[in-house]
Amino acid sequence: MINLDLSEKQTQAFNILQDKETTELFYGGAAGGGKSFLGCAWLVINCLNYPGSRWLMGRAILKSLKESTLLTFLGICRDWGLEKGKQYNMNHVDGIVKFFNGSEIYLKDLFLYPSDPEFDSLGSTEYTGAFLDECSQITNKAKNIVMSRIRYKLEEFKLIPKLFLASNPSKNFLYYDFYKPWKENTLPTYRKFVPALVQDNPFISPHYIENLKKLDKVSKERLLYGNFEYDDDPSRLFEYDDLLEMFNITVNNNSTMYLSVDVARFGNDKCVFVIWKGLQIVRIIHYAKTSTKFVVEKIEELCRQYRIAIPHVVIDEDGVGGGVVDNLNGAKGFVNNSRQREIVYGHEEKKLNFANLKTQCYFKLADCVHLRQIGIYQGIEIELKEKIIEELEQMKRKDPDKDNKLMLVPKDIIKEKIGRSPDFADAIMMRMLFEVDKKEFTFFMG
Repeated sequence: MINLDLSEKQTQAFNILQDKETTELFYGGAAGGGKSFLGCAWLVINCLNYPGSRWLMGRAILKSLKESTLLTFLGICRDWGLEKGKQYNMNHVDGIVKFFNGSEIYLKDLFLYPSDPEFDSLGSTEYTGAFLDECSQITNKAKNIVMSRIRYKLEEFKLIPKLFLASNPSKNFLYYDFYKPWKENTLPTYRKFVPALVQDNPFISPHYIENLKKLDKVSKERLLYGNFEYDDDPSRLFEYDDLLEMFNITVNNNSTMYLSVDVARFGNDKCVFVIWKGLQIVRIIHYAKTSTKFVVEKIEELCRQYRIAIPHVVIDEDGVGGGVVDNLNGAKGFVNNSRQREIVYGHEEKKLNFANLKTQCYFKLADCVHLRQIGIYQGIEIELKEKIIEELEQMKRKDPDKDNKLMLVPKDIIKEKIGRSPDFADAIMMRMLFEVDKKEFTFFMG
């Protein structure tokens, strides 16, 4: 009845789903690689093999799940001779597929709604396993909460918790928890990543591939070549190629030395010191835990070492940073939520409406990076370079389609995606205070 005719990559992923070691599998990459098909097929097979089991099929928006992933699921049932009303029934109101042997599949909406930050809408239901489709649209928290619910009848069936994730390339937790460690050969044993390419699917139409070749550069990199290093979000402030170029150029615009400092606020935050010569970063120093006294003394030491005038020091004044500013007479305090500077942008002589000073300085930084006006010293540690790129890539405009103040995606959303506060990005951004205080700059956006 079941003809599981899979490609080589699908077979690799399917075999991982059967092992007794992997609890989280990410099958991701190019469009058309058969990711949704494999996830749905896996659910059907499990429902038939384990009578009375309970499974979750999830996606960010339930409507999209029903209009796409569920159709793939129903197509598999039809092709395998499973008749609706005999082998299974579909309850569209409750969103539950019930098989004749007692097995069930629950269709779940996994979008992070502000009114339900803890995903209480999932209830206390336990599952035997779960398939999450289009995971680029869900958060790491949603994934973790689903994973915590996978414990139903595992001992009875002699199974281990198993979570199957499928998605096209994305710079969310999939990149940082799966793709990047896989690329660096540091992926923990309980996680696996299988790259999917459209060419791996022997059943794909050649016309589909030709259409992918006609896409714009970023979309083609992601959807045709399965490239995780490209981001197609139009709300982003920084282009990946521009960020890479910062580490390849040296800027000799002036010899004035500056110091920007992001002071740690919480237990896992870092205190970051960035030393500048003009717009060239010459050194970055960071510490995990620091006292106000230590930060003040370190700033004084760096000012002496690099001949930095105190008025050319900018310090994050929010939180504990206020105590640092109080002890350094003449240093500039950076208050993130303070009002924007009153300046003229470009040749149109119009004032852009920023939500606050932090947003204004990030937009200015994006301009400078795009125009190749920011350089970062040669020989920077690879790990530090990657963190800077990761953090700046997450800086995106909030609600770009709305005609309101220019705002950034909140920091807590960024921390959710990358697992830490963007301390390096913030320390670099604060240097822009001296640039916006020059009263004018050319505005560029995308």
